[in-house]
Amino acid sequence: MVKLLAIMPLLPYPPYQGTNIRNFNLIKHLAKNYRIHLLCFYENPDQLVEAKPLWELCELVEAIPAPAHPFTRRLALLFLSRLPDMAFRKFSPLFQKRLENLLHEHQYELVHVEGIEMARYGLWMAAQKRPRPGLVFGDQNAEYLLQKRAFETDIRQPRYWPAAFYSLIQWKKLARYEAQVCRTFDRVVAVSEADKEALRKLVPGLRVAVVPNGVDVDYYAQFVPGKPPLEGWSPYALVFTGRMDFRPNVDAALWFAEEILPRIRARFPQAHFYVVGQSPHPRLSTLYGRSDVTVTGFVEDVRPYIASAAVYVVPIRIGGGTRLKVLEAMAMRKAVVSTSLGCEGFPVMDKTHLVVADTPDSFAEAVCELLADEGKRTQLGEEAFRFVDANYRWEHIVPRLEEVYRELLQR
Repeated sequence: MVKLLAIMPLLPYPPYQGTNIRNFNLIKHLAKNYRIHLLCFYENPDQLVEAKPLWELCELVEAIPAPAHPFTRRLALLFLSRLPDMAFRKFSPLFQKRLENLLHEHQYELVHVEGIEMARYGLWMAAQKRPRPGLVFGDQNAEYLLQKRAFETDIRQPRYWPAAFYSLIQWKKLARYEAQVCRTFDRVVAVSEADKEALRKLVPGLRVAVVPNGVDVDYYAQFVPGKPPLEGWSPYALVFTGRMDFRPNVDAALWFAEEILPRIRARFPQAHFYVVGQSPHPRLSTLYGRSDVTVTGFVEDVRPYIASAAVYVVPIRIGGGTRLKVLEAMAMRKAVVSTSLGCEGFPVMDKTHLVVADTPDSFAEAVCELLADEGKRTQLGEEAFRFVDANYRWEHIVPRLEEVYRELLQR
């Protein structure tokens, strides 16, 4: 079996949020055909105890404490370095030394580096003169595009101009850095056709393989709903899930609560917005205390919340890649209303698999139409499930990555 070194930004267990869900499922399915060594960071020692399933899947797991990246240093580097913030976020001399030792101790045929924040280690490997393994870069977002969109969103409101200034600088730096990374690695993997084209704008002619995000369909589809997850649960529950310190999710929750929800409640006064996910950002504090919004923080299992939703909403205005949350809701047969950006990268049909709306008025109208028509919600949910079941099971997706590996090994 081929010996593969996987370099990842976080210990990919438990698979609670986007990056970890993808990375854990890649490892889970690759482990059938590859001898995997995992090198990654952990944020607290408890994660090492929880992550026992990784030791069953991997031949070797090396986890290093995540480095600190304090705000003062980030601010200084914003002005003093040509590299983007993400090039420093996960840089650790200890990690690099351990990587050097692993490369000396083992004869890897492939090294898969997942995430732009880890790409610096791949650039270092590529610069070594000794024979090296094939290098694969997994770009979970076209990162320069994410910052470009963040700038275009935040510049509209004076209170967010400092964030817009940051995004403008990062956008320009990331465009240069991401292009360098893509040129240096032997193969590049994107999660959607849209991201593939965005990377090809940086590097014309670049070969990019698309390995989309997937979902454990059975885990979500076979969930049996019980009573609602919270007391006083609204019959017109509008649910949004995700890691709530992630900037696109923060913007989405605030935009929906401030601009869309009041329009919905004008017709459905009982409508209630549930923001479900760990690590709520301080910007979300404006939602605390509102009678029409609940911010849950971390929950052990998102399925009861999705299952109890009347409509699942994806009001994303910033970002790239693809949203795993969309697949999770579809796997649970939920009627979904999303912005175009929220469902970007999925070949969905508007009003067949979900409803697409991009303005506060059109988004609110789409939600209200579904709240008023249970049959329409059911039909939309069934079509969504069939779409996900046919196209986005991990067992259908991981072979695409294995094909990338095979081509590189043959070359």
